[in-house]
Amino acid sequence: MDQNTPTPPSRLKGLLTPSEETRKQWRAFRVNRRAYISLLVLCGLVVLTGAADFLANSRPIVVRYQGQFYFPLVKNYPETTFGGDFDTEADYRDPYMVQKITAGDNWAVYPPIPWDYETINFNLREPTPSPPSGQNWLGTDDRGRDVLARLIYGFRLSVLFGLALAFIGSLIGILVGAAQGFFGGWLDLAGQRGIEIWSSIPELYLLIILSAAFEPSITLLVILLSLFGWMGLSAFVRAEFLRGRNFDYVRSARAMGVSNWQIVIRHILPNTLTPVITFFPFRVTGAIVSLTSLDFLNLGVPSPTPSLGELLRQSKTNVEAWWMSLTTFGVLVLMIVLITFIGEGLLKAFDPRRR
Repeated sequence: MDQNTPTPPSRLKGLLTPSEETRKQWRAFRVNRRAYISLLVLCGLVVLTGAADFLANSRPIVVRYQGQFYFPLVKNYPETTFGGDFDTEADYRDPYMVQKITAGDNWAVYPPIPWDYETINFNLREPTPSPPSGQNWLGTDDRGRDVLARLIYGFRLSVLFGLALAFIGSLIGILVGAAQGFFGGWLDLAGQRGIEIWSSIPELYLLIILSAAFEPSITLLVILLSLFGWMGLSAFVRAEFLRGRNFDYVRSARAMGVSNWQIVIRHILPNTLTPVITFFPFRVTGAIVSLTSLDFLNLGVPSPTPSLGELLRQSKTNVEAWWMSLTTFGVLVLMIVLITFIGEGLLKAFDPRRR
């Protein structure tokens, strides 16, 4: 057997079990303090912003009114529920409603930040965008919305968007590359010509055309960017499958009657997953930068969806509003740096030559 040929999975069990290899990789990752601390910080921020509805919201978390409990975060209540005059949804920032739900034995528990990403502060003493104050800790944007609340919700949206786009792109790239590399022949030839044609299409122009034809949304952006985000990974997976399908243990499995898909999943695919995993954080970073860039160009998510790119666009228009540009840029840089450090740690942990 060639020295460059990976050891078959059946022989690996006798030398190094998967659990032992996993523990080695985890220990190597933890030794890299920068990557490990970045992972802890990022996970903490994701958990914190995941509970953004309980952290920054204009609605109370719970209201006790006349002996009964109400939960405005999960259900809409009309004003008449709390002694108001109208059947419309209660405005919990209205002084009249605040007096109603806090009078006597009634009480309400508000989030630490009493604003959500679309609530407008109509009681500002300065023109918008207003600087940081006791009401709005990081100031407001040009529409009077709380910057801190929009940063929290925007961070959550960016991370979820990056994970979704990276996962879908990786899945498509693995499927296309595996099919081309394993079966080869006309399928590989037709696939390569199709990828060359598809990659020559200008992505930005297509986004501009489709954004004008359809209503912009997060789902539309994920679909459009996923159509282009898999080609680089598929080329690598294809090369690995072209090399791996000629190994002796793959030929032996085929001679024993093992189906093609079992050979792909059990024998060849595990040898290609290490680079996929190590480069996954960098794909997440690229997706976040793409979303921010599109929002900055006003081609991304529609208003009033919280977006870091939209805040940067406002900062460009209102150069005197330093609180928007400084905080938004800081959040974006922090997010990208943490994910990049995690990717570097995974790259060193999964590569035996770097441990």
